[in-house]
Amino acid sequence: MRLREKLKNSPKLKRFILRTLMPKNQARPRWWVKVFVNPFVHSKGKHSLIRRRMRLDVMPFNRFSLGDDSTIEDFSTVNNGVGDVLIGDRTRIGLGCVLIGPVTIGNDVLLAQNIVVSGLNHGYRDINQPINTQPVEKKTINIEDEAWIGANSVILAGVTIGRHSIVAGGSVVTMDVPPYTIVAGNPAVAKKHYDAYLKEWVRN
Repeated sequence: MRLREKLKNSPKLKRFILRTLMPKNQARPRWWVKVFVNPFVHSKGKHSLIRRRMRLDVMPFNRFSLGDDSTIEDFSTVNNGVGDVLIGDRTRIGLGCVLIGPVTIGNDVLLAQNIVVSGLNHGYRDINQPINTQPVEKKTINIEDEAWIGANSVILAGVTIGRHSIVAGGSVVTMDVPPYTIVAGNPAVAKKHYDAYLKEWVRN
């Protein structure tokens, strides 16, 4: 039986391992995990930058990778506690963004400022338990190559943002965005798309 299967089948062992890796009731790794484990587990591409004043809350049991020539700006938070966070090449994560896995971001993607991208939802169905003690639900967010996400937007769990699409600032994206489409609003709806026949962006 693999170690991961043993952990799933043994709540006590799982709690012990988690307590070893991170302080109780906190979603960040202990200092020794950051210094002695993560550099050997996670990958950072050539010429990529992780600014000093960002919060990299990544654990060794899920993946984190940052591609070549990519940047995560100050005051951002990346957390892979419940799912992988994978970022491609030449991608910029702007000031104050929050990425909570599972999230996959492609190449040449632009995230402006104060964007929340969270593949995690808290369970709430059992009214006899506090929400923070109920199992979490997770669905992968996929942001495909060349997408541009405007400032103060929120991308909800399970959403795919298609290639070369644009999310206008302040939008809340609850459904998939097709490739070459501009969406805006709360909830975000399509405003324009690229017409390959006319070779221009046209209103919906």
